[in-house]
Amino acid sequence: MNKAFFFDMDGILFDSMPNHARAWEEVMTRHGLDFRAEDCYINEGRTGQDVIHEAIIALEGRESTEDEIWDIYEEKTRRFYELGPTYPIKDVDKVLRYLRKRECQIWVVTGSGQATLFDHLNEVFPVEGKNPIFTRERMVTAFDVSKGKPDPEPYLKAWQKSGLRKDQCYVIENAPLGVRSGKGAELTVLAVNTGPLAPKALYDERADYVFDDMAGLLQWLQNNV
Repeated sequence: MNKAFFFDMDGILFDSMPNHARAWEEVMTRHGLDFRAEDCYINEGRTGQDVIHEAIIALEGRESTEDEIWDIYEEKTRRFYELGPTYPIKDVDKVLRYLRKRECQIWVVTGSGQATLFDHLNEVFPVEGKNPIFTRERMVTAFDVSKGKPDPEPYLKAWQKSGLRKDQCYVIENAPLGVRSGKGAELTVLAVNTGPLAPKALYDERADYVFDDMAGLLQWLQNNV
């Protein structure tokens, strides 16, 4: 089966956005930056570094330094983990198993810069046998791109590495900026609305399909893949 599926991580693989939103709001407020929980959903998909950089420009009208960006980002990361574990999105395991059975390529394309990301994925989504669902070779993270989402670079990089035609590649996203990134790369975008935003926010960014949950996505895949 010559098809590839590029999965966003937060809000698609993991129900992690509520903790991310709380951590961002607390840490940014502590640093005097105007950033509310709802801003996290609006900015979802951007690298953490870009989020901090834009917040500092908006407040102080100046460029941020690399040191202050990483200080805030590391503080936010610590706070995120303090809030407790996050769990997979309901039914995403069924989607992954179906695509694996169909011998599709499964990728992760995320703005995350977590160094332990690969290990965490394979702890949460174990698989029997020798071949894991996720491999390092099929991941595009914040460390692999010069421009994060909503720029198309992350999904373009995944497409180029897949070795497939664009019409054989599908983006699975939950965030408007992630949808914009996928459409900018001229790929089909399957949006799953797992957050508080209205479906219109995803359609406005030209998502090809919008599903209410993973069960809806799975049904579509079973009829089309």
